[in-house]
Amino acid sequence: MASRARVRAPELIGRGGWLNTGGTDLTLTELRGRIVILDFWTFCCVNCLHVLDELRELEEKHRDTVVIVGVHSPKFVHEAEHQAVVDAVERYEVHHPVLDDPELATWKQYAVRAWPTLVVIDPEGYVVAQHAGEGHAHALETLVAQLEAEHAAKGTLRRGDGPFVPPEPVPTELRFPGKALLLPGGTFLVSDTTRHQLVELAADGETVVRRIGAGERGLTDGTGERARFSEPQGLAPLPDGTVAVADTVNHALRRYDPATGEVTTLAGTGRQWWQGSPTEGPAREVDLSSPWDVAWFAGRLWIAMAGVHQLWTYDPEAGTVRAAAGTTNEGLVDGPAGEAWFAQPSGLATTGDRLWIADSETSAVRYLQRDGEDFTVRTAVGTGLFDFGHRDGAAEQALLQHPLGVTALPDGSVAISDTYNHALRRYDPATDEVTTLATDLREPSGAVLADGDIVVVESARHRLTRLRLPEEAVRVEAVAHRTQRAATGIAPGKLRLDVVFQAPEGQKLDTRYGPSTRLLVSSTPPELLAGGDGAGTDLSRELVLTEGMTEGVLHVSAMAASCDDDPANEYPACHVHQQDWGVPVRITEGGADRLPLVLAGMDDTSG
Repeated sequence: MASRARVRAPELIGRGGWLNTGGTDLTLTELRGRIVILDFWTFCCVNCLHVLDELRELEEKHRDTVVIVGVHSPKFVHEAEHQAVVDAVERYEVHHPVLDDPELATWKQYAVRAWPTLVVIDPEGYVVAQHAGEGHAHALETLVAQLEAEHAAKGTLRRGDGPFVPPEPVPTELRFPGKALLLPGGTFLVSDTTRHQLVELAADGETVVRRIGAGERGLTDGTGERARFSEPQGLAPLPDGTVAVADTVNHALRRYDPATGEVTTLAGTGRQWWQGSPTEGPAREVDLSSPWDVAWFAGRLWIAMAGVHQLWTYDPEAGTVRAAAGTTNEGLVDGPAGEAWFAQPSGLATTGDRLWIADSETSAVRYLQRDGEDFTVRTAVGTGLFDFGHRDGAAEQALLQHPLGVTALPDGSVAISDTYNHALRRYDPATDEVTTLATDLREPSGAVLADGDIVVVESARHRLTRLRLPEEAVRVEAVAHRTQRAATGIAPGKLRLDVVFQAPEGQKLDTRYGPSTRLLVSSTPPELLAGGDGAGTDLSRELVLTEGMTEGVLHVSAMAASCDDDPANEYPACHVHQQDWGVPVRITEGGADRLPLVLAGMDDTSG
């Protein structure tokens, strides 16, 4: 990096203890001599899942010098449960030690403000870099190579096996299944997400009829035995009798033909979409980003593009895809489809003229409805990124907790797989009320109707569970939560916002076609800011706080593009760095008048 402050790395502490170490507690002292990369993540966050995938190659290439340590820092109450973290580590194939930090103790020690955040510690135990968001794999590779050379020369680099100890595998027919579909013959097709397969189950929901996919990560078409997926999720029937598959970590849309067993690719390149990439065009030439669910609606296949907080469509006749709703900004904003904000849409279902959406990070149920020639997005349940819980009643005050699925019911209402509440909920548009249908499920992620019953994908129990649709709702005690991050104290009046970005070694900001940075600022409530909100290209900005306001959340979205700094290279490699922050703030006399947010590098500015 351009500069390295000599900051001693605080020790790693977390009440939940260590995973993937064979029962051993790790300390930074014991890791001295190795390059340590701390990955502050939470398993609800799709950007964190992207970073896990970005780190896999680095982890393998430098396994004798680099130790990656995941620090699990929960947003939702459910994520503070130790068993939920254990499940997530297996579900997402995390092959490095993980510290379970339910009280955000290490998060606070490192002054982390966003998921995901990466902190690099050199072999002598000093913090040398921090990166927020995703897209930093190239910068990390460059920095690791520098640190290896520097500390090998100093004699402070220690090579050898890392502390990762894999857990014992557990034999089950399914492993963290995602979604299910009822096939015309009465069998169930299930996305067996962690095993990278599709599984057809008999009508009993238990007996395996066949497996589709080799069971290893990959993007390979062909017969059921040869094809490869990577953490597939959503399933939807297409008009020609085949099934569309949201192949999430491959950033692709696949097609499975139950008649022939063949798997083909409909859309996506296998590469993740980044800002500036095309948002429409021939389906096999346009990048996608973590498609999580699919549904046929209004003559198109709609895609819940969780990775960029949008809805896209696929037109099978034209063979094209396009962004159809959402701006890529993360939040809860209704209105015309092109102006709406989503937050990891993860479940889709249709009832008549509405496309229902489980908008997981806002703990919301939204819907898209035709408005003349266009579409409009509205919210049925949910208030924003930081309010969640389990509360029934009038929709305007009802609470969910990170729902991943919606299912259309025969009476026009919608069943909600309320994942982190371990419950099946129901929203009735006729009464505008939310009720609870069932509890004591384990991370339900989807559901499908079958013979008058509802069959729930109990993801963390690795099974399908058949329930009778009750005539009366289950009554539960109301619980409300807010995200547990401590608010940042800021002074009233003017606030200097600085997004810190230092281009990686050997790179510079890409200014060939104009500004290469972008900054978007808003707030909840909107009246928190009297000035400084909106979009711009400067990564520093003066915000003006409204007199009399005492608290709120600042929403900051930043992007920077850097390219190889070599004048002789006509086609330099370029990399996009981006991150969204939601910073809870409390306005108080004596608070800070500067808010630094590190996108990449180190904040070396004082005051």
